[in-house]
Amino acid sequence: MVLLTSCIEQSAKYRKLKSENEALVAEKAATSALLEDMLTTLSDIQSDIQSIQEAENYLSIGQPGEEISPDQKEQLKNNVRQIAETLKSNREQLAVLREQLKNSHFRSEALQRTIDRIAAELNQKAKMIASLQEELARKDGQIRGLGDKVASQSESIKDLSERTVAQTKKLEEQNRKLNTAYYCLGTAKELKRQNILTGGGLFSKSKVLEGFFNEDYFVAIDIREVTEIPLYAGKASLRSTHPAEAYRFSKDEHGNLTLHITDVEQFWQLGRYLVIEVK
Repeated sequence: MVLLTSCIEQSAKYRKLKSENEALVAEKAATSALLEDMLTTLSDIQSDIQSIQEAENYLSIGQPGEEISPDQKEQLKNNVRQIAETLKSNREQLAVLREQLKNSHFRSEALQRTIDRIAAELNQKAKMIASLQEELARKDGQIRGLGDKVASQSESIKDLSERTVAQTKKLEEQNRKLNTAYYCLGTAKELKRQNILTGGGLFSKSKVLEGFFNEDYFVAIDIREVTEIPLYAGKASLRSTHPAEAYRFSKDEHGNLTLHITDVEQFWQLGRYLVIEVK
């Protein structure tokens, strides 16, 4: 019996059957490992899809034309980017599963339908993400356009402000000139030395501000502000022409006179040069 058993084990047919059996066992083990790996991958992908569905609540851009804050836009971009990366990874994994199933000896219509269903879901999510990315790009374009418009308006406002300042300065300068007058005081001799008084004698009257006189001898004043002029003398008279009712003299405790302009408009209406002779 022992001899018979030994002969059977040594026969070619036995060895062939044994080899085929071992191959079948190995193939079954490989198929089981492959199937387990596929199911694990599918489970992970389905878990990711569930997470994406939950995250869709945070992907609202708002109504058309409605603005979102920069912080909201940045957070939305991050969410969309993370979901897009997850979808890309899942689609790559699914492509590997398809290839594995195609090249394996294992055939399962149920598994194939599951892969096709998940692929359809991933494609749908990918389209939704692509649409969101396009909408975000439009929002960025609107924001950039608004920024350019604001910058342009700011530049226009700046130019307008600069022109306004320049015009204001010009008006102030014109107004200052319109309200500028000049006065001088001195003795008759001093005024003649500056050619402010000319002529005069036994049979002629002296003339005021005729010909070339020394303009530097005059003091410029703003007639809106200066209505009193100290004369530092006990006697004085106006040699230029001004209405008598528009001014008066007063004397302080030291006997020195001060000219008071009582009606500014009337006083300066005949000229803007005031010549005062003191004695």
